[in-house]
Amino acid sequence: QVQLVESGGGLVQAGGSLRLSCAASGRTFSSYAMGWFRQAPGKEREFVATISRSGGSTYYADSVKGRFTISRDNAKNTLYLQMNSLKPEDTAVYYCAVRLTWVVSTTLSDFDSWGQGTQVTVSS
Repeated sequence: QVQLVESGGGLVQAGGSLRLSCAASGRTFSSYAMGWFRQAPGKEREFVATISRSGGSTYYADSVKGRFTISRDNAKNTLYLQMNSLKPEDTAVYYCAVRLTWVVSTTLSDFDSWGQGTQVTVSS
């Protein structure tokens, strides 16, 4: 099992930036694909970004492409999400997740373990 703990959320004005972190412990972090998802009030959890085990392949939701960057540091067992040019519609709880395989996916149900989430609020 892999335990995940997110941090870095907060309140920011539109146009600002935040960097989320996800610390992983347990099994071999560098063996697995990772992802970020988010859930806004009253909405279903949705895909944001995913990254391969080496970090060489990344995929993004159209809504964040060009503004968000997913990355990982396997030496530190940490996943990141750099969020720039934030918009009020980015307001949500952000979750990191691990898929216990090297194969990347953008599908929520393909991920095996989840963090507790971190709140991001973007004011207009």
